[in-house]
Amino acid sequence: MNGEHPHHPGKLCATGLELYERALAAGGIPRSGLTAAPCLVDMGLLRPDPGDTDRMRPIPPSAALADLLQPLTRELDERVRLASALSRSLVPLTSAASADPDLAITVLDGRPAIEAALREASAFVDEQVLTAQPGSDRPISLMGRGLDNARTAMGRGARLRHIYQHPARYSTNVREYVGQLAPEGLQVRTTEQTVDRLIIFDRSVAFIPAAPDRRTALRIRHPALVDYLIQVYEVLWAQATPIGQQLTAAVPGTRTTAVQQSVARLLAEGHSDVQVAGKLGISIRTCRSHIAKLMRTLGATSRTHLGVLIARSGLADTTADAPTGPAPES
Repeated sequence: MNGEHPHHPGKLCATGLELYERALAAGGIPRSGLTAAPCLVDMGLLRPDPGDTDRMRPIPPSAALADLLQPLTRELDERVRLASALSRSLVPLTSAASADPDLAITVLDGRPAIEAALREASAFVDEQVLTAQPGSDRPISLMGRGLDNARTAMGRGARLRHIYQHPARYSTNVREYVGQLAPEGLQVRTTEQTVDRLIIFDRSVAFIPAAPDRRTALRIRHPALVDYLIQVYEVLWAQATPIGQQLTAAVPGTRTTAVQQSVARLLAEGHSDVQVAGKLGISIRTCRSHIAKLMRTLGATSRTHLGVLIARSGLADTTADAPTGPAPES
């Protein structure tokens, strides 16, 4: 096309329209007069006059349109035929593939994909959302997204149950999150140790981490796997303590918190500071602060001495911290 032509292909300019009208009235126009309107030839509205090579004669718009659409129609027809052939080839595989349970497990790669899947699940949940969150605190950004999803689910009438670890009782972020949701639709319990992150919507879909950094997750829709994860959750729930209920002291008369009792129990089992912190979902610094308080409380002069005093005090008794709360809500 001429570089001075002001329009895109397929669009008739004002000069071209004027020349076309003149060609219709005169039965043709000189070829030299088309310099200012090459769109007339591009769109097939003017063709060489067989009787005069220096003139161009007009073609009815309907005929020009048919010529312009012909290659497009041919391409569309070929694509429709291809789509039909692909469908016929793949349909027989559908019944065989639907029986494969692995199709019910989807890998979600990257946090945006995981967050989108959680939002989608929250938008369609009807009955309940069950979550187990390891660690003692969660970033404000994650709490914000979790709050939005929780409100969406509760808006549909779903009830929420959350399990955190005991140190979460002292988390400002967790308290603010709980305080912003209607208590009649939310139940929260804490436990000494829990599984890795687990989220279940109704009895239809569950999410678990697929990598230590939690940037990859598995979305599970297989009914048997979802049911199994729900059973695991109910066991954790039965062993957890309602967040509004004071944690029972492991040994009557001791001046230790529930978290410190958990630290003592894990130390007695031979775990290192790093392992204790990881199991309780607290930082190493916080863990060592609890150890220091235990040493002062029990009067220990060394870590070895602390181990002996923990054993004598009964803090390491694994049966002493059994929950005394009510039966798990249905």
